[in-house]
Amino acid sequence: MKILVIEDELKTREYLKQGLSEQGYVVDTAADGIDGLHLAANIGYDVIILDIMLPGMDGISLLKSLRPSVKTPVIMLTAKDALNSRLEAFNCGADDYLIKPFSFLELLARLQVITQRGRSKEETNIYIGDLHIDLLARRVTRGKRRIDLTAKEFALLEVLARRRAQIVSKTVITELVWDICFDTNTNVVEATIKRLRAKLDQDGEPKLLHTIRGMGYVLELRS
Repeated sequence: MKILVIEDELKTREYLKQGLSEQGYVVDTAADGIDGLHLAANIGYDVIILDIMLPGMDGISLLKSLRPSVKTPVIMLTAKDALNSRLEAFNCGADDYLIKPFSFLELLARLQVITQRGRSKEETNIYIGDLHIDLLARRVTRGKRRIDLTAKEFALLEVLARRRAQIVSKTVITELVWDICFDTNTNVVEATIKRLRAKLDQDGEPKLLHTIRGMGYVLELRS
């Protein structure tokens, strides 16, 4: 899940990037409306979090420029709580409106609602052998065993599960789970794969997570 945060206040921007990244989202940021519009118009995001008061181009003007060609859901994040400001945002195509100061938990809840709307026709439960992944509840079980994962481990598992029985390269994993410009020379992918494999495949259980040397990784039940 990729999110674009367009926010000029450094502290708020870094707070959102860190908090959302810890929840397993891939987060890009922009500090002004011009850069934000360029990213929003040229890169596919699942959600855009957009401040109204921005240098270069304000959030309302940015939103008008995006719609109707870009359908990405937009949450307005702003200190402007007047009714006319909210109505203007919705009339310009905003999907939600959150007033500063805001609760991060409320933002997460609103993100979940918006992304569920867009995924209403997508699978929300994945089964691979006796492995069950509930994508909405972020719950993983194997047989009767509950598997507790970190945010990054769950994000990695979701990437592999949505492409089950397909080889997923390290480059694809780093782009989807970490960042499009992530340094692929680092061993963070291998380290996360190792932790995930230890949790998924315990002694006596058929192996599900396989390494294909020189190519990547695949999640499948082999006969």
